[in-house]
Amino acid sequence: MAQLAKMRTTGPTKRKMLRIKGDTSWAYAFIAVALVVYAVFTAYPVVSALIISFQEYKPLGSQFVGWENYANTFTDSLFWKSIKNTIVYTVLTVPVSLFLSFVIAIMIHPLRKGMQTTFKAIYYLPAVASGVALSVVWLWIFDPMTSGILNQLLGLFGITNQNWLGSSSTAMFSLVLMAWLSSHGTSIIIYLAALLGIDHSYYEAAELDGASFLQKIWYIVIPCLKPTTLFLLVTGVIGSFQVFQNAYLMTGGGPDNATTMVGLLIFNNAFKYFEFGEAAAQSLILTVIIAGISLLQFKFMGSDIEY
Repeated sequence: MAQLAKMRTTGPTKRKMLRIKGDTSWAYAFIAVALVVYAVFTAYPVVSALIISFQEYKPLGSQFVGWENYANTFTDSLFWKSIKNTIVYTVLTVPVSLFLSFVIAIMIHPLRKGMQTTFKAIYYLPAVASGVALSVVWLWIFDPMTSGILNQLLGLFGITNQNWLGSSSTAMFSLVLMAWLSSHGTSIIIYLAALLGIDHSYYEAAELDGASFLQKIWYIVIPCLKPTTLFLLVTGVIGSFQVFQNAYLMTGGGPDNATTMVGLLIFNNAFKYFEFGEAAAQSLILTVIIAGISLLQFKFMGSDIEY
């Protein structure tokens, strides 16, 4: 009798274990495609870059050079100038872009749902458009001749034509201005989603206490959106440190390397001068810099955030 009872209890358990194993197999099958894509397009390139960074890479046979590529990078004045340019670009663009996105989201939030959707589509449209097409438009805006839109605007105030992209004193500002006035769609949509998630009881309690609009923003909206702001800040800094397209298409890094960013320097070393080993070393150094900055942001700004 005892053995029969044992068989009755173990039977369903075995079937349950087999069902769990079957579900696990299906789970691995579903994520297999994503794992293969990650391995081929992310993990393998990173490992290859690490190996190439210790080599003088040649298509028909590479030579191991140890830490030479890293030593050349750290003693290269152009590398440090590109780091400086990238930091300046990041400091000038990321905070202002976040502020503009936040303000626009606050302005759209009180509108009806249909109007919100319309404005979100309008602001997100530049993210869908081709980067090359947008650069052509901005080249027309920054045209140094009188036909340039920006020079025409300044001409109304009696200011002479400026060579925006051809002068080392204005080239970086031109790229920064381009970042200020474009590509806020994603941040606006994320901020709007976070605003819609704030409980209205907070606003009602603030109104009962006689809080003004700015007080609601300061004491309710900003604290509630702190996780969203941290996320956008971290991703914004990562994106600005990897900026390549704007510098490559607008200025080519000039004049006098005034707009040479780290991403553009790595591209030039790899595909213009064919110094693949040095380019790989610089890309890994950039990865470490980005990771370090991200960790600092989480440490000093994310300690009191609850997700």
